[in-house]
Amino acid sequence: MRSGNDAALILTGATGFLGGHLLAAFVERGDRVIALGRPSGGQSLNERIRSLLSWFALDDRRGQVETVEADFRMPRLGLEQKRYDALCARVGPIIHCASDTRFSERKRDEITEANIHGLQHMLDLAAHSRAPFFHYMSTAYVAGKTSGCCPEELGDAVDFTNVYEETKAHAEHEVAARCGLERIPYTIIRPSIVYGDSRSGRSTRFNALYHPVRSLAQIREIYLNDVQYHGGQKAHACGISLQHGEVLRLPLRVFVTRRGHLNLIPIDYFVAAVQSILEEKEAGAVYHLTTDAPKSIDELAAYCESYLKIEGIEIIEGAPDGIPRTPPEALFQKFINPYLPYMADSRSFDRRRTNRATPGLAPPDFRFDIFARCMDYAMKVNWGTDAGPGLAEKAAR
Repeated sequence: MRSGNDAALILTGATGFLGGHLLAAFVERGDRVIALGRPSGGQSLNERIRSLLSWFALDDRRGQVETVEADFRMPRLGLEQKRYDALCARVGPIIHCASDTRFSERKRDEITEANIHGLQHMLDLAAHSRAPFFHYMSTAYVAGKTSGCCPEELGDAVDFTNVYEETKAHAEHEVAARCGLERIPYTIIRPSIVYGDSRSGRSTRFNALYHPVRSLAQIREIYLNDVQYHGGQKAHACGISLQHGEVLRLPLRVFVTRRGHLNLIPIDYFVAAVQSILEEKEAGAVYHLTTDAPKSIDELAAYCESYLKIEGIEIIEGAPDGIPRTPPEALFQKFINPYLPYMADSRSFDRRRTNRATPGLAPPDFRFDIFARCMDYAMKVNWGTDAGPGLAEKAAR
């Protein structure tokens, strides 16, 4: 039997974006955490966690975090029976954040292995240890190709945009079924698209919202360089020119099935909301960590133009059949292709249960100043290649 003094929060995905920020928040409030994960890039899990804590300026709290290198693909998480039993004896609430977030159909087997089979082995741990709670980190987009308002309850979608959505939807039902069978209280938490800290702009990852902006920045640099140093022949052939010495006229048609919006929340809101939900302890509850004020594609395009000092982005509804694309248009469309379905999204998300569990908490309106703050930080660290949890020494300077 485990005692209250022995029990610790069990966290998976602690080296990822969501899990990493949760780990820092748990440590800051004094929790003891057992992080389950794997080595990567020549670093042990312990080294990865130490680097992450340094990035959050929590070096002096390392003693609160214990690491266990685990293989979620294997029974007993790849641990020897004795060590597995010792882990089970110390299991407190489980927060399962680890998942494969790729969209690629070519990676279906790997994504399924991580998001379904890995989850099953974590549910085994919950059952064997008689965990007091199992919190599953899902996504608001398990709703699949539905329309209207998405309820805070298990869904029945059968058509999905990508394999990530599909496996996460399947996983939710796995959690509900197994936890129901084992009589383990559970919650399902569904964030929408999460960006960096709305107050500081800092982030440990630069995908999703950041990817189209980075792509536009790279395209701008290509043609600005051509105009400034190579006579502008390639640029002029695409109607690109430098206006007033600093604004790049960059005609860029972006074809979408319909004008949609992006549901964006900052990581600081996500962390605060999750902490409130974990305190709520409502068994079987599903929560949408979303915003009631999503940003339209046209608004975000205007943000990009203002921030990057470009003009000429045009959002066009409908397929580009028979319309020849310029080289920059073709390049940008290739960059953002996996995200196009989300740019056409018009759904809303019911938040009534979330609002009850998180009184006084709401994501801030995604104004231009927040957008610029986040992109300033991304640019400062070269989209994560110059500073981050893997390069904590640089980030601390």
